[in-house]
Amino acid sequence: MRKFWIVAATLLLGGCAPRYVMSPPLSLGDHAQPEHSVTRHIVLVSIDGLRPDAIETYGASTLQRLMREGSYTLAASTITPSKTLPSHTSMLTGQPPDRHHVLWNNVATAKSALIETPTVFSVARSKGYSTAAFFSKSKFHPLQRPGTLDYSQAPGGWFGRWSSERTVTDVEAHLGSARPNVLFVHLSDPDRAGHQDGWMSAEYGRAVRTTDVALARLLLAAERAYGATNFSMIVTADHGGHDRDHGSDDPRDVTIPWIAWGRGVEPGQLLGPSVRTMDTAATLLWLLGIPEPADWFGSPVLAAFSRGADRAGL
Repeated sequence: MRKFWIVAATLLLGGCAPRYVMSPPLSLGDHAQPEHSVTRHIVLVSIDGLRPDAIETYGASTLQRLMREGSYTLAASTITPSKTLPSHTSMLTGQPPDRHHVLWNNVATAKSALIETPTVFSVARSKGYSTAAFFSKSKFHPLQRPGTLDYSQAPGGWFGRWSSERTVTDVEAHLGSARPNVLFVHLSDPDRAGHQDGWMSAEYGRAVRTTDVALARLLLAAERAYGATNFSMIVTADHGGHDRDHGSDDPRDVTIPWIAWGRGVEPGQLLGPSVRTMDTAATLLWLLGIPEPADWFGSPVLAAFSRGADRAGL
């Protein structure tokens, strides 16, 4: 009996082998990339549980650099429920919860083994672009849909989690031999610290700074792989948090940062209507020269990009 509980605890804590889902290479004759685009390479980074006010409070120098050199808002908004999997599903599908129907937040309570709503991965890959996703929580398994990702990885178990350092180390290794057109990277440290010690606690601050260092490494790896001026980057979050939780419509839960940096970006603070997390998916497709699906809810954040980039795109 004791052995049973040891095994069960190991599974629950993510001791299972990592989950890798890959797809056969595309036949470029059947999937031609669009003739015009702002960029051919996009790195989308989601920092789990990052509150906008944490960037200045904890001196996150890499994020501050991206804001200074790029286009940003600290008043973007996520969906409710402001939970990790529903929020990321909206971020990656351009749809609100009442359309993608993902309201669960872990593998153990999942309503479906796979999320069938089209994602930026499936749409981009259908247009000849290669895709890769590095998830640092096992709850992302439903987004690892075969045929949509050339390469993807996530921890095993029901509640598996990897540190930002571990995830970025794996991304660095992957970029040593691959150049995905769409690269998604999820970094989880701030969310872990928020649940454990509270949002804006000393431990949360350390997690923000640790993740900021990992983001700097990711930026350098992308510059080595793609060339310093040959890719665009979007950095955002799935939700914020307060006390030791999130999920409500409290402004501390639903207000998130949104930063665009790199190729085609017009530096400056974004003013006017708030950027919504659904807009991230639409912006990514627009940058690649792909018209978004007609039923998508999000819209490209065109104000973040130069007029020249607008003309080069759609």
